[in-house]
Amino acid sequence: MSLAQHIRTLGRGPSFARNLTRQEAAEAMAEILSGRAAPEATGALLMLMRYHGENAAEIAGFVDAFSDSLSHWQTVDVGLDWPTYAAGRSRGLPWFLLSAKLVAMAGVPVLLHGWNSHQNPVASVTEALQNLNIKQVKTPDEAQQQLVQTGIAYLPLADLSPKALELLQLRDVLGLRSAINTTLRMLNPCLASASVQGVFHPSYRLLQADTGCLLGQKNLSVIKGGGGEFERIPGKPLPVFGLRDLTPFEETASPISDETGRLADISSEPENLSGLWDGSWSNSYAEAVVIGTAALALHTVGLADSFAKAESLAQSIWEKRLNSAPKRRIA
Repeated sequence: MSLAQHIRTLGRGPSFARNLTRQEAAEAMAEILSGRAAPEATGALLMLMRYHGENAAEIAGFVDAFSDSLSHWQTVDVGLDWPTYAAGRSRGLPWFLLSAKLVAMAGVPVLLHGWNSHQNPVASVTEALQNLNIKQVKTPDEAQQQLVQTGIAYLPLADLSPKALELLQLRDVLGLRSAINTTLRMLNPCLASASVQGVFHPSYRLLQADTGCLLGQKNLSVIKGGGGEFERIPGKPLPVFGLRDLTPFEETASPISDETGRLADISSEPENLSGLWDGSWSNSYAEAVVIGTAALALHTVGLADSFAKAESLAQSIWEKRLNSAPKRRIA
């Protein structure tokens, strides 16, 4: 089967065109991943989907196809899936990495995965990892070993799925984002029981929550995060969409700081990221970002049954971070 049938479905004009079904989307992505699809057809499919507006069934179908090609990753014991695919030029330092470390200290194995483009160099996730003792992994065995040892690891998209990276980079050719951006946030390659996701455009929050429901993702939180990452702005109320124990969830987290401002304005000095962690640099707003983001993740994995309790737990872990060994890992 070629992509032509699915392109016709999407592009037959206002009277006959429609979105793809989940099965059709899975078939289309399987064809693309096989390498048989012509690049012109791939671009046409993705741009027609953008024109129509991707829906939950299409994203779920794309995830189905990717999951079939990544089944070897499903043996890795992960408690929290944390995608990081933001491409905003306005992003600052990746404070959310410290939040992920706090979640790992609570006993939840955290797998970050991603690729970031079009960013200010200070926002680079991969550049920040080494100073934070977060290791990059390339294989399921490496990931499992690192999660057992430290509770946290980062998986570059280039190692998870080179074909997915190729599709994501079509943005440079087509000039627009595509459904691939949403698909990779929903991918959850190790089938973790919980996932956190950030979006730049608010309309995608409900789309991703609905997709998670179709995919049977048990616990999921989606927020409009700083620059598109799962990173909380602590001085504002924050709507949280997603799932709790397979049930649709929507609740607003109250502000936890009186300070306001752009996250990118906190600091542009890369050493301040590790400095905040080890106490050699102090900034109350950055600390609120880290604790508030960690609290949302702790609520997602079920370690607190309210945002207030999650914030208290995150604060406690933060205060003990330099003196406490990570707990026994759970998934």
